[in-house]
Amino acid sequence: MVDASAEQKSVDELIRILDLERIEVNRFRGITPPSRSIRVFGGQVIAQALVAAYRTVEDRHCHSMHAYFIRPGNPNIPILYEVDQARNGRSFTTRRVVAIQNGEQIFNLAASFQVEEAGFEHQIAMPDVPGPENLMSEDESRLALAKTADPELAKLLSVPRPIELRYVKPQDMEHPAKMDTDSPVWMKLNKTIGDDLHLHHAVLAYASDMTLLDTCVRPHGVNFFTDTVQMASLDHAMWFHQPFRTDEWLLYAQDSPSASGGRGFNRGSVFTKDGRLVASVTQEGLIRPTKKKQNS
Repeated sequence: MVDASAEQKSVDELIRILDLERIEVNRFRGITPPSRSIRVFGGQVIAQALVAAYRTVEDRHCHSMHAYFIRPGNPNIPILYEVDQARNGRSFTTRRVVAIQNGEQIFNLAASFQVEEAGFEHQIAMPDVPGPENLMSEDESRLALAKTADPELAKLLSVPRPIELRYVKPQDMEHPAKMDTDSPVWMKLNKTIGDDLHLHHAVLAYASDMTLLDTCVRPHGVNFFTDTVQMASLDHAMWFHQPFRTDEWLLYAQDSPSASGGRGFNRGSVFTKDGRLVASVTQEGLIRPTKKKQNS
């Protein structure tokens, strides 16, 4: 059974790590919560970099950001975020953020911010899928797998997460069958937070990296838990279209048009429950086939 209080504490932890320490006008320090992983989760670095950029912007919201993962982050040491105030215009503001550990860049992000404006409006329709109410939480599947997994993997699977996921077309974690890349998933923060849109942007940036890379390996019958593929995010781009709340259900409609050269390309559209398209995401990731390790 999923521990609701532990999940809510994980939300508090997420909000805490998004509250960066300001060192100088354009420099911030981010921390990673205690982790059983050997590298920092990519969504955390995206979200913290966006927060750093937001700390240097007033009276406007991010409408797009583009990022590259350069090196794996070490979860045991802080991350320094340096912001370059590239441009402060009348309607648009541009920021560049570099994440640094041990004197080396591990990640960079460019983000653009805009004052609120009225204009033409249109959007694509939300996919016709079942709502989240009767779908199984992925946390339940992870806990079930943890009961039979080796101790190291079981610890990883048992870590409470701040975002609840409910897949419309779930793929078996332990023995993934080959499936099409159409992968809609409902997501929601496990605790209600305030009305700050900037914080909701950061939380969605964090959540957008949780499931997207998995989309391009679904047709190949592998996933993060198999030992026949090396997976890592290479780049990540997001566009924010309309206001939203991450503590209410959002549908993340994902697909992968192409995979080649050891890389997979993924797309995501984020809808509110009432059908508003609020964000779009793209990502390319490393999906390098590896030989299965033989037991000695």
